[in-house]
Amino acid sequence: MASLSRALRVAATWPRGRSAGSLGLRPLAREAGPTAEKRVPYQRTLKEGAQSPSAVPQGPSQPLPSTANVVVIGGGSLGCQTLYHLAKLGVSGAVLLERERLTSGTTWHTAGLLWQLRPSDVEVELLAHTRRVVSRELEEETGLHTGWIQNGGLFIASNKQRLDEYKRLMSLGKAYGVESHVLSPTETKALYPLMNVDDLYGTLYVPQDGTMDPAGTCTTLTRAATARGAQVIENCPVTGIRVQTDDFGVRRVAAVETEHGSIQTPCVVNCAGVWASAVGQMAGVKVPLVAMHHAYVVTERIEGIQKMPNVRDHDASVYLRLQGDALSVGGYEASPIFWEEVSDKFAFGLFDLNWDVFTQHIEGAINRVPVLEKTGIKSTVCGPESFTPDHKPLMGEAPELRGFFLGCGFNSAGMMLGGGCGQELAHWIVHGRPSKDMYSYDIRRFHHSLTDQPRWIRERSHESYAKNYSVVFPHDEPLAGRNMRRDPLHEELLGQGCVFQERQGWERPGWFNPQGTAPVLDYDYYGAYGNQAHRDYAYSRLLADEYTFDFPPHHHVIQKECLACRGAAAVFNMSYFGKFYLLGVDAQKAADWLFSADVSRPPGSTVYTCMLNHRGGTESDLTVSRLAPGTQASPLTPAFEGDGYYLAVGGAVAQHNWSHITTVLQDQKFQCQLIDSSEDLGMLSIQGPASRTILQDVLDADLSNEAFPFSTHQLVRAAGHLVRAIRLSFVGELGWELHIPRASCVPVYRAVMAAGAKHGLVNAGYRAIDSLSIEKGYRHWHADLRPDDSPLEAGLAFTCKLRSSVPFLGREALEKQQAVGLPRRLVCLTVEEKVPMFGLEAIWRSGQVVGHVRRADFGFTVNKTIAYGYICNPSGGPVSLGFVKSGNYSLERMGVTYAAQVHLKSPFDPDNKRVKGIY
Repeated sequence: MASLSRALRVAATWPRGRSAGSLGLRPLAREAGPTAEKRVPYQRTLKEGAQSPSAVPQGPSQPLPSTANVVVIGGGSLGCQTLYHLAKLGVSGAVLLERERLTSGTTWHTAGLLWQLRPSDVEVELLAHTRRVVSRELEEETGLHTGWIQNGGLFIASNKQRLDEYKRLMSLGKAYGVESHVLSPTETKALYPLMNVDDLYGTLYVPQDGTMDPAGTCTTLTRAATARGAQVIENCPVTGIRVQTDDFGVRRVAAVETEHGSIQTPCVVNCAGVWASAVGQMAGVKVPLVAMHHAYVVTERIEGIQKMPNVRDHDASVYLRLQGDALSVGGYEASPIFWEEVSDKFAFGLFDLNWDVFTQHIEGAINRVPVLEKTGIKSTVCGPESFTPDHKPLMGEAPELRGFFLGCGFNSAGMMLGGGCGQELAHWIVHGRPSKDMYSYDIRRFHHSLTDQPRWIRERSHESYAKNYSVVFPHDEPLAGRNMRRDPLHEELLGQGCVFQERQGWERPGWFNPQGTAPVLDYDYYGAYGNQAHRDYAYSRLLADEYTFDFPPHHHVIQKECLACRGAAAVFNMSYFGKFYLLGVDAQKAADWLFSADVSRPPGSTVYTCMLNHRGGTESDLTVSRLAPGTQASPLTPAFEGDGYYLAVGGAVAQHNWSHITTVLQDQKFQCQLIDSSEDLGMLSIQGPASRTILQDVLDADLSNEAFPFSTHQLVRAAGHLVRAIRLSFVGELGWELHIPRASCVPVYRAVMAAGAKHGLVNAGYRAIDSLSIEKGYRHWHADLRPDDSPLEAGLAFTCKLRSSVPFLGREALEKQQAVGLPRRLVCLTVEEKVPMFGLEAIWRSGQVVGHVRRADFGFTVNKTIAYGYICNPSGGPVSLGFVKSGNYSLERMGVTYAAQVHLKSPFDPDNKRVKGIY
């Protein structure tokens, strides 16, 4: 067999497209030519996979039932885990359909690595559950060994930034009891004698990481599931999803059709991996993922490698997995091969390895473990995997079809995330919600205008793949799939130096660069596939400045925007916000049930409220403005009979809000309309002590406290254009939001800027909003507030109408929580030292870790770092205010602790005088 070093030399000298057959190596990959046989490490599975098609049994492995409560499509890691957890939850009559045999798609050839630490608290929890299932619970339940091997994991850092990232993971791990150690190069060498440590900055060692066996795990999962009454039917391809429309016009799953009959069912779970898009098409559901070749090679025996930990060298974009007495070597490259035409006949197959693409992994592997230079290659493994636009799985109920759930798009991490995600998916199906915050995985996170855009899906999936091993910096932004959704002020603000962020396709202002313009250019694929990489790319250079865990070079620019807002006034373009109308004869009933606060107030009122799930978790926070009925329809004044409400929600979560409201309306059968006017209206927020003076010159309305109180709205004219003015603030200042018809946005903006020129008005972006809002303790949904956080825990009890007798979604859960006490509580902590924090830092209380930071930023007005996080009582008791006040606190950042002060009110203007215009 060829050695890794020979493969590297040969690949470097090949003319493009030349066959490698004469050189003793495997030939280059063709565009789509999978082979039916390969010599790979999983001998048992390989023997099954090497059988000829004629040896495959014809027909289903057992008769199909006529009905099923749930049908899972796909017998890979996620399908088997979901079936197992459905059975554990007591679901009877659950059926798994596999078109070929279990694991035959992408699962059988996976590397099966499990790393416990990721830069996400939810993912740490999901990985912990997978580990429990495969390392202990399944064996206890069935008596079968899953193939779990605990040999530890080692993350390699070749520079300070990478080690800082690992130290952040270590601090987060302390909040979850994950043992980890930062090692010096010398300590790393002692642990892994075959490793080259000359270029190391340090490593992170996690002793309880390990490796899973795909075949053993899936076999044991299905054995346990069938023992609880589930059915597994192999050799049964699905050919269609039957859909019916109910009396209210809602599309629902009715049955699954196969070559061998149909199964009536109200619930289908699409766990088809690479083939999930095709299954989605059967049901009219968009599944935004792409298929790519993903490869590794397996070496011959290496003396002394036994029992060594698995290795991830992120900077070299390579991993080294212990394979008995050998290593599997793989990684992520900048030019992955797309599988353009996914074949539905592909099973237990592999592609020929393209050495041109794979070469960089060989270089990294030999540098890290030099003995590999003279080690032979036993086999190559190049199979298909599915990848998504944000490198996160696709889960939850599809917004287009009730009863159709997704559990796919796992970006080659389906084995390690499978246990946690299978449990959450089963809980989602049975209880209507996952038990954890799964928003980052929920298919509803993507706006519907993006999931049908091949360009966006392809570009973003490529970039996510290519950057999979990149350092995860707090303020990174994508370069792919940009400029999909631009508001009317985009060009106006770009010319004034706006540096844009991207959220759900929207380009929104991040901060304003005084040095000139920085437009976002078309995606260049980082020079891959023959594309010319952009030169002199201003936006990319500014983004590179953000690649730090310190304060960025433009920290002072954001400071100026913040202090201008506090001292004079700032204008924020918030046009990307979601703007919905809830209208109709049942609109008040719907509002009473949907919103935790009392929004049944007179027209002209605006209320800040939450929307909850049945567990009392927060699905959204938003403002709701009561409207007066009208007959002349316009973007600002919809025509309706009955009651009407105008909803303003964060743009990054607008699709999630829309889907949540729609689902509740359908479930409760409310007779009302939900209308999306997000593209029809822009939004400017003018905030600061001078805002009233500035706007008085622009608006034809009395803006005094008496005439225009806080939390009210009016239709007024701004420079002759009709707008809806709402007196609100998300930064803690006197101010107004102007909701403006699209065609009027530019003239109204120019009028505001002209009026503010003599009063110090400046443009400001969302980086300033982040800082200003954290000073005031205003919550950010999906940071301080998530679907598993109740408003009581988050300090938002004032948004809940618990003193009234009006029922609302989540009320019973909140009342129960009130009765037994809060299991955790959101607290504010400040640090005197000027040290940057971004979230994930461990919270210490009186010598014990009691939680971690959800969100942190620097408060320029108070001149301190401010952090918010949920804390628990180590004794298991409730977290009372007395408990909060009695402790001594510190925050751990990258292994270093900093003394912190806890606050029960916001550290800036705790009496809320400024929003009332009192300065």
